[in-house]
Amino acid sequence: MGDANTRTLDGLPTTPPPKGERADHPVAERRMARLRAPRTPRLWFEVLLIAVSYWTYSMIRNAVPEQKAKALRNADWIWQAEHSLGIAVEHTVNHAVNSVTWLIVSMNYYYATLHFIVTIGVLIWLYRRHPGRYAAARTALFATTGVALIGYYFYPLAPPRLLPDGGFVDTLIDHGTWGSLASGNLASMSNQYAAMPSMHIGWSLWCGITLALLAKPLWAKAVGLLYPATTLLVIVSTANHFWLDALGGVLCLSFGFGLTCLWYGSLPHRLTRVLPATG
Repeated sequence: MGDANTRTLDGLPTTPPPKGERADHPVAERRMARLRAPRTPRLWFEVLLIAVSYWTYSMIRNAVPEQKAKALRNADWIWQAEHSLGIAVEHTVNHAVNSVTWLIVSMNYYYATLHFIVTIGVLIWLYRRHPGRYAAARTALFATTGVALIGYYFYPLAPPRLLPDGGFVDTLIDHGTWGSLASGNLASMSNQYAAMPSMHIGWSLWCGITLALLAKPLWAKAVGLLYPATTLLVIVSTANHFWLDALGGVLCLSFGFGLTCLWYGSLPHRLTRVLPATG
């Protein structure tokens, strides 16, 4: 019978630790390695995780007190800062696009729907075609969304369309966009003063980078690059965000990818596409 000090752990032989060193370090390292290792996603777990996470995000976002006075003061400061930087073109773009009815109505529905549809679609595509990279990419998206809540809490911001003297057109109201949580009777269900950072930009840029790096067809890569650019034009045209809100979304995404890189030791696109079968 073997000595107790040489029994195996997870099938690997172990030896007594040197005098003065702790014996639990190899065990802790193995546990951390298991947690960080990419693994094949389980459908039921991912569906449940996404549903619970989005519900939690929405509850926290909408539970943040709507600090209207502070949000309007912050919006005035942003607007003045953009004037100082020479990038305050939101008013011009808003009125120019609003003059073309079919275009602005299309943008209204783009803003209200594609934010969710495209993101879920890319997650499904990753799950099916890049299972080895799915968990890391999903973690980047979740971290991006989570850190955005800090911005909503500490920096309430009114969108341009809610500035009382801004002269912006609330295109969602003027053109009766059905189903939008940004205005109308459904506005009370969503925090209207959580414009910084823009998760329309955070999520669309995540989708765009993912497609540009992982999709094989050239047209898919092009769509990936065009999607966040188009989203930026939409959020400005509909007066739902300032340009600087988009910068906030980019910073949140940078945090998300940075955290993922620290945890997995690599960015998602550098991980193995398909993991070997186990069992």
